Amino acid sequence: MSDFIAPADEAGVVAAIQSAIAAREPLSIEGNGSKRGLLRPVQAARGLTTRGLTGITLYKPTELVLSARAGTPMPEIEATLAERGQMLAPEPPDMRGIFGVAEPATIGGLVATNLSGPRRITVGSVRDHLLGIRFVNGAGEVIRSGGRVLKNVTGLDLCKLLAGSHGTLGVLTEVTMKVLPAAEASATLAIAVPDLAAGVKALSAGLTSPFGVTGAALRIDPHGATALLRLEDLSESVRYRGARLREDLASFGDVSLIEDSAGLWRGIRDAEPLGAAEEDAIWRLSVRPSAAPALAAALQAAFGARLLLDWGGGLIWVAGPATEAAHAAVMAATAAARGSFTLFRAPAPMRAALPVMPPEAPALAAIAARVQAALDPFGLFNPGRMRSRP
Repeated sequence: MSDFIAPADEAGVVAAIQSAIAAREPLSIEGNGSKRGLLRPVQAARGLTTRGLTGITLYKPTELVLSARAGTPMPEIEATLAERGQMLAPEPPDMRGIFGVAEPATIGGLVATNLSGPRRITVGSVRDHLLGIRFVNGAGEVIRSGGRVLKNVTGLDLCKLLAGSHGTLGVLTEVTMKVLPAAEASATLAIAVPDLAAGVKALSAGLTSPFGVTGAALRIDPHGATALLRLEDLSESVRYRGARLREDLASFGDVSLIEDSAGLWRGIRDAEPLGAAEEDAIWRLSVRPSAAPALAAALQAAFGARLLLDWGGGLIWVAGPATEAAHAAVMAATAAARGSFTLFRAPAPMRAALPVMPPEAPALAAIAARVQAALDPFGLFNPGRMRSRP
């Protein structure tokens, strides 16, 4: 798709949507297009990008609040926060490596996909840190929801609704996020475990300990499995808690301490240890951690899946052949585990032909249809992105 409208301000977004309404012309909605290969190919001949809507509009470090126009690149947001020793706590991943693109994600794209990294297990998702939004709905109306303070009462909370909607309900023009102080120091305990089941138990033991674990992942390579537990805080606190946790987890296997592990967790955040080849499909699965070992074993038996576990075993990245048989195996194993799947990356024909996520329960699907009709009455925004439309 080469025909993209790039408005320079919110009024331009309104005009573009009103024009699309008049022409009954669906639109592909995106920021920088860094995750264009995620989910189903959009069924639209024209696109609307928010990359022209850039700039931080409000930053109050003492109040832990930042607002920015939706097209503001994430590196700009992160650099501004780092200057004041702050961060976006959910640790949003950088998916440029996964999708093989050069352009970084935008803050609007971050909210639209609601993708969170390793720290989600302790601080919640991007959705949980979203304070306010401005967006244009499918009738060309500007709507504001939430606010620019940590505590606000604004009636119907549309922030949570649009977070994770993948641009199907409205075009975000500005977002306001809660930010938090960055940790002074971090360290990681690495435990050589005999198998995935032991690894998940080690992660569970770390997460249920009183020592404040902020990352719990399981890295799998030809040499075996390694459970990784991250501690963050003041330097003295990290040293003390690391020593105590190391003693408590010694029964799970050989434990080593990695003092400078920031790069390690950036890699886990971005799914780099998955080692996915360029031609591989990638799935992102959500299950209860106790079900992860059996699910992983089923996929390894089915097609030699390469795996990376995060969130204490609750998030499983899977890489394998981009075939219908592999996808069927993923769907079957996930259903058996009573979990959920996302076909995160695959060739466009595969994403167009196969389900990219499980079907909604009928009651939920009916609610979703009513919400869709209310916010996008003409079906303009990212048609077919999440599920095929009738």
